[in-house]
Amino acid sequence: MKIKSLNDYQALQAQLLQEQPQDQKKILVCCGTGCRAGGSLQIAEELDKRLQEQGIQQKVQVVVKKPGCQGMCEKGPLVWFMPQGIFYCCVKLSDIPEIIEKTIKKGEIMDRLLYKDPGTKQKVEHHHDIPFLSKQHRLILRNMGIIDPMDIRDYIRMGGYQTLIEVLTQARNPDSIIEEIEKSALRGRGGGGFPTGRKWRSCKKVPGPRYVVGNGDEGDPGAFMDRSLMEGDPHSVLEGMIIGAYAVDSHDGYIYVRHEYPLAVKHLTHAIEEAREYGLLGQNILGTNFSFDIHINRGGGAFVCGESTALMRSLEGKVGEPRAKYIHSTERGLFDKPTVLNNVETWANVPLIIKYGSAWFRKIGTEKSPGTKIFSLVGKVKNTGLIEVAMGTTLREIIFGLGGGIINDRPFKAVQTGGPSGGCLPASALDYSVDFDTLTTAGSMMGSGGMIVMDDRTCMVDVAKYFTHFLIEESCGKCLPCREGLPQLWNILNEISLGHGKVEDLDRIAELSQVIADSSLCALGTSSPNPVLSTLRYFKDEYLAHIVEKRCPAGVCKALVSYKIQDVCVGCGACIRACPVQAIIGERKKKHEIIQAKCIQCGSCYAVCKFNAIVTGPKVS
Repeated sequence: MKIKSLNDYQALQAQLLQEQPQDQKKILVCCGTGCRAGGSLQIAEELDKRLQEQGIQQKVQVVVKKPGCQGMCEKGPLVWFMPQGIFYCCVKLSDIPEIIEKTIKKGEIMDRLLYKDPGTKQKVEHHHDIPFLSKQHRLILRNMGIIDPMDIRDYIRMGGYQTLIEVLTQARNPDSIIEEIEKSALRGRGGGGFPTGRKWRSCKKVPGPRYVVGNGDEGDPGAFMDRSLMEGDPHSVLEGMIIGAYAVDSHDGYIYVRHEYPLAVKHLTHAIEEAREYGLLGQNILGTNFSFDIHINRGGGAFVCGESTALMRSLEGKVGEPRAKYIHSTERGLFDKPTVLNNVETWANVPLIIKYGSAWFRKIGTEKSPGTKIFSLVGKVKNTGLIEVAMGTTLREIIFGLGGGIINDRPFKAVQTGGPSGGCLPASALDYSVDFDTLTTAGSMMGSGGMIVMDDRTCMVDVAKYFTHFLIEESCGKCLPCREGLPQLWNILNEISLGHGKVEDLDRIAELSQVIADSSLCALGTSSPNPVLSTLRYFKDEYLAHIVEKRCPAGVCKALVSYKIQDVCVGCGACIRACPVQAIIGERKKKHEIIQAKCIQCGSCYAVCKFNAIVTGPKVS
């Protein structure tokens, strides 16, 4: 059906809620990418099939839904029973008969499928009692894990598109929309943190035609925020883009999605078709004079295409290379026309701000960084997954509150924020506020929202080397500082990790990093030294240990490490089983020994020892 007025929308919403009330019993089987890898799609389909065959769906009035990511990716597949709130983790296909007999028919809780809190070691029965979920501030993720992303009716039941319909049917002044976004102080969630309203205003001043673009090209290692949003709540992105297009008087929009995100492409494409079917996209939207449509473009997987001008060149079918910064995209962007480009998370904020007002939005977060931010929390942390917190939340609250602390309660060493171009912050920074300005001052950055936690067994020289190599591979090579400077930087780091470094190399690193940052063409190059400079700033002693003592304190750099078994060894045999070259000998329940001549320094024994009996030391000659 075509919606042409607010009354049409309200009547449709009332009908949909009557067909499926909010308090109706639902079984939500997470079908985000992570849970799908564990077989959740098959679980949802089999559960739905069996309930129908047994006549339970009609008798109990329960529906099975396949929503997007619920956040706890590591614990998937996840099954959430509403409105009871019962929450199961690590569900298998073989669990379905028991789930039907006990939980669905009798309301009994299956203890073995409950979430176990890593801190208290207690089983948690209900979704809202899990600290990882209850401590979040979910605005952008409010629908995630609840609605079916392949059904626009679910989005409408939750109030979706009402803001857009009110804006268009009430003929709200487009400039007032821009003004509200300006007042909100919304900053771009793609990493740059540029004021969104200022960008829109600049574009509106330039004669059209104008383009609106959603950036879904997320390429940071360990990052999956944009992916999960596009997969789990695509209509929130579309609604934001349509409102933005109305505000700047644009009639053509694009969403640029990484080629590696096929599910996001599928769900966005379907959402666009549904929006057209309901009269929310296309010609004369809602019967007004405003026309706007959105097209999907798939990127080739180049990290540099996350940069705005490189992304636009890629959209044009050209090589994804950045342009000089004096050419502003709001004046000459896509096809050399004025363009507004925002990250998909930024677009998803727009309907909320217009609905509730800028004053409401500014009460959340900090003065200069209002609102919330989505992060992918990964690494050596007990609870990994997708989170959303208010700006200004400290790193400690995120890592030890939501994250539950470090795996095996090992010492925290660092957290890397902002992706490959971000910095690594030490334990002394745990009480820093997570916002654009604080992280930049500390030598890191917000980035698009990746957050990688590291423990004491992480070598910071190796981390700097890894991210530098990643950026070498992803550099477009257009400008010399990035093309030639990064390989030189990696060579110095590599020599240090091999034990060939010199103390004066640290000055060379600082000098070379400054040249790359000052003279590179785009943000990939200018921010590329961040991992190196931040590790050098906070972990200089570790660099000196590699250079002066020829030792890797974390036991990672093979050329500088040897492993030794201490007297506390209980002879459990775990290290013997893990060693790929049979370099460990010993009898059960007696201290084992490493044959240094055979050891290849792979670290397998070090990783599996539960008694801290294996220690690292300088390489044995």
